[in-house]
Amino acid sequence: MPKSGYLGFSSAVHSITEYIVGYYNQYRPHQFNKGLSLLVAEQEYQKTSKAVASFS
Repeated sequence: MPKSGYLGFSSAVHSITEYIVGYYNQYRPHQFNKGLSLLVAEQEYQKTSKAVASFS
């Protein structure tokens, strides 16, 4: 959070969403995922899971 605060509610929502999508999900390691970021863990899951349906 900026020291001076946010200019408004929409500015705060935008900043927080940007943090979650931009850093938290893509780079931050998570203990539950064996130290992998959520993005990498999801990619690994897609590689190893059996597809139920194919749209090709």
